[in-house]
Amino acid sequence: MLTRHVLVTGMVQGVGYRAWTRQAALQRNLVGWVRNLADGRVEAVLQGEDENVLDMLDAMRQGPAMARVEAIQSRDEEALATNYFEVAG
Repeated sequence: MLTRHVLVTGMVQGVGYRAWTRQAALQRNLVGWVRNLADGRVEAVLQGEDENVLDMLDAMRQGPAMARVEAIQSRDEEALATNYFEVAG
């Protein structure tokens, strides 16, 4: 089980990135959350089987069609106590 905290920089707000992230995470059986930050970045926490989390991180580098991802930062995070994936705030 792997849990990663992710920050996505670029044109990632107002382009469906959060909804896309939730759908892509659910397809990979991940739990966690995604939200917009006031500085224009998107923040997420992803948890699931190692290979599924790593695959999701690769997918997030591209994102939905209208997004323009410039960079992704990720680090290990403490395990979540949840069984769903939500779009937060």
